[in-house]
Amino acid sequence: TDTMDFNVKKLASDAGVFFTRAVQYTEEKLGQAEKTELDAHLENLIARADCTKNWTEKIFRQTEVLLQPNPSARIEEFFYEKLDRKIPSRTTNAELLGQYMQDAAKEFGPGTPYGSTLITVGEFQRRLGGAEREFLQMSAINFLTPLRNFLEGDWKTISKERRLLENRRLDLDICKARLKKAKLAEDKAALWSEEVDKAGHELRAAQTEFDRQAEVTCLLLEGISSTHVNHLRCLHEFVEAQAAYYLITVYTVPGMDPDWLIGERGNQKGKVPVTYLELLS
Repeated sequence: TDTMDFNVKKLASDAGVFFTRAVQYTEEKLGQAEKTELDAHLENLIARADCTKNWTEKIFRQTEVLLQPNPSARIEEFFYEKLDRKIPSRTTNAELLGQYMQDAAKEFGPGTPYGSTLITVGEFQRRLGGAEREFLQMSAINFLTPLRNFLEGDWKTISKERRLLENRRLDLDICKARLKKAKLAEDKAALWSEEVDKAGHELRAAQTEFDRQAEVTCLLLEGISSTHVNHLRCLHEFVEAQAAYYLITVYTVPGMDPDWLIGERGNQKGKVPVTYLELLS
């Protein structure tokens, strides 16, 4: 029964605090209550963090679309991640096409012109598909995962501490308003001095809590600089994987000679020896 009484009292107390904060917040929005402003450094850190979160989310979502255009497949992968299960390796469309071509060649006869060409092209398709799968896996591990970890880990911690800071700020301003009210009452009647002392004590305690929470929040927000450094490294790895993939796709296609590249100069376009380009650079 004592535990039940305590829980009821705590619930009533929490509801009271929530209501008081809600009133303070509403009055601030209506311009009927004073609001403690955060210092400029903290405001700048918050703006930078919000900007980082918003753009990281957009880059993350669009990279997901780039790597897996099929929405159904993306949803399936999402559930695998939430269940902490390994996402099964998918056969790429190019690999599947290559397999069909080689299977068809067996039916048509691998010795026929059509059959032998299907075998060759099918092999190239399978290589292209393998390169694509490698690129998708590398990009997911080296680029998508760190971005997701920031959004689902660091950002949630930052958001929690920011909410706590906002609550501490509301509590501080409630105490400031109480002290002001108590002082006005004291001026009218000397009997209120005890109320002023109590309000002053509550204000000092609220100020300490607010300052401590502001410091914690500030330290977390300053970590965004490290996030940028980490994401820059991940971006380099993503670009390297993409460049390697496109290089393989170019040189895997029949007829492409690795000693030559397509070059342009003015209106002219044609094959240029790699050694010639190296001399120019």
